[in-house]
Amino acid sequence: MSSEKLHRNPPFRAEHLGSLLRPDQLLSIKHALDNGKSNVPKEDLTKVEDVSINEIVQAQLDLGFHAVTDGEYRRHMFWGTFFPGLQGFEEIQNPPLESFRRYVPDIDAFLEEGHKPGESVYCTGKIKHIGSTYLSQWNYLKNLLPADKIAEAKITLAAPNWYHLRYKTGHAYPREIYPSDTEYFADIATAYREELRILYSAGLRNIQIDDPNLAYFCSEKMLAGFKQDGEDSTALFDSYIQLYNDCLRDRPEDMHVGIHLCRGNFVNGRHFSEGGYDVIATKLFQDLNVNTYYLEYDTARAGGFEPLAHLPKNKNVILGLITSKFPKMEALEHLKERVFKAADKIAEGNQETRDDALRRIGVSPQCGFASHSDGNNMERGDMVEKLKLVRRLAEEIWPGEP
Repeated sequence: MSSEKLHRNPPFRAEHLGSLLRPDQLLSIKHALDNGKSNVPKEDLTKVEDVSINEIVQAQLDLGFHAVTDGEYRRHMFWGTFFPGLQGFEEIQNPPLESFRRYVPDIDAFLEEGHKPGESVYCTGKIKHIGSTYLSQWNYLKNLLPADKIAEAKITLAAPNWYHLRYKTGHAYPREIYPSDTEYFADIATAYREELRILYSAGLRNIQIDDPNLAYFCSEKMLAGFKQDGEDSTALFDSYIQLYNDCLRDRPEDMHVGIHLCRGNFVNGRHFSEGGYDVIATKLFQDLNVNTYYLEYDTARAGGFEPLAHLPKNKNVILGLITSKFPKMEALEHLKERVFKAADKIAEGNQETRDDALRRIGVSPQCGFASHSDGNNMERGDMVEKLKLVRRLAEEIWPGEP
């Protein structure tokens, strides 16, 4: 399908980005299991996850959010287990350092601190979808919701390029299996389409793909690394846009697809890169076949709103103006001013009014509250206040809208 029609509800005026702070009991059990200090059966962990998810779903409904998630409570990291769940991918312990592009921002940050990757997922054979690892998470979530709320609920998915950008050319997959990126990406896209088909058949209508990788192409430091290596970063970015479009080409028109870009949100809200959207804006907004962009905009490292002039009339943007990285609250009036400034830039690019542009805008935190299961540097009460602020900001600008 093509994204010719503006998709609304979803997205909603007030959104969050999927991950929410885990309860202490859930974290304690997971930490003990990870450290080999617990004999808790998996069934007992699942029960604690279930209770925690039940509670956080109700909390979201009580706060007035419609794109409800399970908080990503069953995951360790935000991207979940899509790739390890595919035939042809394998988790490698202590992977060879020479396989990584050291200038990719998250790799670079850890290496600068003396941390080598302890594990990573590699393609080791022919890729095939053999079952959804997201399906059980979705089925549990939807069964907690009234029938008329199921189509609004959201799950987050891994970016299809996730285990490609980080690896040097020749290290992302075996050349005897895939002669080039073209063949490799074709099988990734086939697997991704099957994942979407399964989830759609189970009633899912609202997905958000989390992709810091695309935002990394805004980093001058990473682009310089590509140039030094003699690689064409522009061609690679173009190939990722095509990969996305191949992944999404068969989705039904009533399946809303959004993509979230940020610059890193590791433990305690750590970021990895900087740079405005200017260098990627035209291709990101006009060539990528999604309905909605969830964009980090809480600090100056994301740049200004000028790139939003390239947002077409048939696409939405959710402005991530409220930080999830620390508890200090933003001023409501300042946030409103920023929304209007963004709307003005969109209006300029489309020769329309501010009110016209506002119809395609929503607001959210800039990222999740717990992209890593340990979460950001705030308490549960702080997170709730941030979410209330998102809802209050939306109500000020779009009164009565979800």
